[in-house]
Amino acid sequence: MKLTSLLTTICLLILTSAQISAYAQPGFGRPEKISTGWLFHLGDIPQGEATELSDQTWRQVNLPHDWSVKQHLSPSLASATGFLPGGIGWYRKKIIIPKDKQGTKTYLYFEGVYNRSEVFINGHSLGSRPNGYISFMYDATGYIRPGQENTIAVRVDHSRYADSRWYTGSGIYRDVWLVSANPIHLDQWGVYAYPEVKGNSATLRVEVNLVNSSGRNASLKVQNELLGPDGRVVANKTSTVAVDADRNNKAKFAIDVKKPQLWRLDNPVLYKLRTTILQNGKEIDRSVIQTGFRTFTFDPDKGFALNGQWMKVKGVCLHHDSGVLGAEVYPEVWRRRLIALKELGCNAIRTSHNPQAPGLYALCDELGLLVMNEAFDEWEFPKRKWLEGWNVGKPGFDGNFDFFKEWGEKDLADMVRRDRNHISIFAWSIGNEVDYPNDPYSHPVLDGSREGGFTQPIFGGYKKDAPDAVRLGAIAKRLAAVVRTYDRSRPVTAGLAGVAMSNETEYPGTLDIAGYNYTESRYQSDHEKYPKRVIYGSENRHDYEAWKAVRDNQHIFGQFLWTGIDYLGESGRWPSRGFYSGLLDFGGFVKPRGHFRQALWSDKPVAYLGTYPTPGNGSTPQAKDVWSALEAENSNNNQAEEIPSMDAWPVWNYKEGQSIRVVCYTNAARARLELNGNPIGDAKAQNNEHGIIHWDIPYSSGKLEVVGLDEKEKETCRYSIRSSKRAYALKVISEEKTLTANDGVAQIALQVVDEDGVPVILSDDEVTCRVAGPAKLLGLEAGNNSDMSDYTDNRQRIYHGKLIAYIRANGKPGEKVNVSFSAPWLKPVQTELQIK
Repeated sequence: MKLTSLLTTICLLILTSAQISAYAQPGFGRPEKISTGWLFHLGDIPQGEATELSDQTWRQVNLPHDWSVKQHLSPSLASATGFLPGGIGWYRKKIIIPKDKQGTKTYLYFEGVYNRSEVFINGHSLGSRPNGYISFMYDATGYIRPGQENTIAVRVDHSRYADSRWYTGSGIYRDVWLVSANPIHLDQWGVYAYPEVKGNSATLRVEVNLVNSSGRNASLKVQNELLGPDGRVVANKTSTVAVDADRNNKAKFAIDVKKPQLWRLDNPVLYKLRTTILQNGKEIDRSVIQTGFRTFTFDPDKGFALNGQWMKVKGVCLHHDSGVLGAEVYPEVWRRRLIALKELGCNAIRTSHNPQAPGLYALCDELGLLVMNEAFDEWEFPKRKWLEGWNVGKPGFDGNFDFFKEWGEKDLADMVRRDRNHISIFAWSIGNEVDYPNDPYSHPVLDGSREGGFTQPIFGGYKKDAPDAVRLGAIAKRLAAVVRTYDRSRPVTAGLAGVAMSNETEYPGTLDIAGYNYTESRYQSDHEKYPKRVIYGSENRHDYEAWKAVRDNQHIFGQFLWTGIDYLGESGRWPSRGFYSGLLDFGGFVKPRGHFRQALWSDKPVAYLGTYPTPGNGSTPQAKDVWSALEAENSNNNQAEEIPSMDAWPVWNYKEGQSIRVVCYTNAARARLELNGNPIGDAKAQNNEHGIIHWDIPYSSGKLEVVGLDEKEKETCRYSIRSSKRAYALKVISEEKTLTANDGVAQIALQVVDEDGVPVILSDDEVTCRVAGPAKLLGLEAGNNSDMSDYTDNRQRIYHGKLIAYIRANGKPGEKVNVSFSAPWLKPVQTELQIK
């Protein structure tokens, strides 16, 4: 990474938590984050909501809080959940509502609780919300006691813990807000803005939704001010709106802007819309949202264009966990992760397979990443949940299907309403692989009796007793209609797993753009058969052929790799914490396949070297992801390597003379390998079969370097690795000097080095972290998928020479925190954080 890029990254990482948390507010009133000082009890308690209940023995926690990740891994638990438990938990918090709030409205807003939650205030139930990914709000006005102590209680029921194909977490894993408001106020997520751009001018279409619970008719002035990137007002529009007593009303505005600065991936310019509600000249409510100007174009022959520029979407699918942090959402952690993905050439994410935390979308707005926002992984019936390892053994069938009929359309509407102002979102996905053949839907085409049909062992042919796949079309129509009710500025899509089966139904025709999961083989045939269908890869493996199917076909606008970051759950056989196919590992460190992808996607010259013993029949595969592990198991580990590995680590420590395969991932036209300054043969040209240049050479210690060359033999990039001596010291390689008060999170990355400062990639020393001062260690993460040890303490083994520590502040500005790291036989290191 260049110095300027590194400095930019550091500056972005220290964004204050106050700015970050503002992304998540409900869009009206005066929100106050109440995420500290909660009490928690794991296990069910009769009448846990009662105000007189003794909770002195309950554990004090701060939000976000995921209780599952704080338990111990066990092979007796489900692989789908990453061998971590669920259960039932209770949360309680006491708050005092000032007396001067008498006559105002009071709401409780939850960004996300997994799952099947019920919220109480002073013993009264405010309501239940089964979906663990949806943000929701309750009106608590009628039950609060101004000037007195009020008790909030939340029951979370995740007793059906294997209810997802991946790790979900358990508890109040996102922030909570207490909102006070005038009886006349903006509705929840009540301001909606979307841009229309034509030539050098643009119009921001604005809808303002108002709520009047005052009991009296009201005449209001609604003032909209558009602030440019420099904070100055560039346009405004004001109107008078009447709202009858105990009614809602909507006002529409068109704000014209000349020569707007466009939101682009390389320069994501953002504007702000400030909406003020006045009654009798007095401000009674205000909202500020981020917005911007850009255009999307989807074409069945040309693909996708942003602001009129045709481009390829280079996307990744992302689950919502963060390794040792579980489902707990810390914006600073996701900022670092998204910056790392963008550095690799990624320009889009797909929120697999659920709405994510509000702050994630705001980060994508700010950083310049497109977002495909996805709602569901299953609809009316459950999918298989693997319990003994991915795609092995007997599955379970718990899930979220049981509340889909009652809540599905409401959940989808709330997702769209909450997120539709994010300029980065370019499509709404109503489902992922709900059409997976025989899981559970089936169709006669699965017998292969019709043209274009297929029969695969995993599908098992047509099952007459299974739900009819024709049902998918009707459900998709209802869901698509919900999306279009609240936002017509973006297309509706879905990730299709059984394309041949779904083509026999109305499902694909309901979509504006059709996502194909792992179905590159149908890109061309379906383009010819359905010439008006816009097709893209909604979920794809990392192999070179899958990318070529996008790169070499103009009509395929992009792909989304499975996956961008390693995630917990959907694990292989024990020991396996999760699905290990990411470009980044659990700790957000770039893996070798991340460098391989960078060579395919990046616009800047890049090169990387990785090594492993020259393979032969029966040699150990380099890939450790669940896919590869299962394939190796099914082949009895006896397959010879056909393609050089995309998972080669930058190690240069072997036995003298041992035959070593050296692989180079580069976007240079040619690459020259040098050992200790001496060229090894002639430069090799780029390989268009598998995208990897490789050499088999005898090992000799020293410096191994690759030089990238253009067509004229001019150097464009270089990358080197060195033989290391024994591990000597711990070194801080990514250091944050400040820690934001009010629960800011610092991330400190370590590297094991030898006495010369050379990274020791093979080290696995056990590191102990100690924190002195007003802060807490949230966890240590090294990214090792097969390390099933205790993740709840302050010790963790290094993996591939690295480890990251997450430190959360609980002190005041001006205070200092000392963080030290030690390991047996290694020189320790420490760093100081200043709370600001």
